[in-house]
Amino acid sequence: MKKKEILVMCCHPGILETLIRLIEKSGEFKATPAATAEEVLNRFSTGAFDLVLMGAGLAPEAEKELERDLHKINPETPVIYHFGGGSGLLFAEIKQGLDQT
Repeated sequence: MKKKEILVMCCHPGILETLIRLIEKSGEFKATPAATAEEVLNRFSTGAFDLVLMGAGLAPEAEKELERDLHKINPETPVIYHFGGGSGLLFAEIKQGLDQT
């Protein structure tokens, strides 16, 4: 079974590293890190992702702008937000986002 590809954006290096580790550890997903909005857009426009996970670090206006830019590139890919709450919540949010497709 092919792993679902998740692009993970978080401006805080330690949190980004933790998110990547948790997602990869599940065995169901492949996680690609991005630390800036520019990096997210570059990776998203050159790769095929099943989901974009937005973590902490961007101002609300910048988050919405980035989400609009991502949907211009591929409106079918869900963008979900995760700002903590543990790994159970993280995986529930990921599964809910993937169910949108």
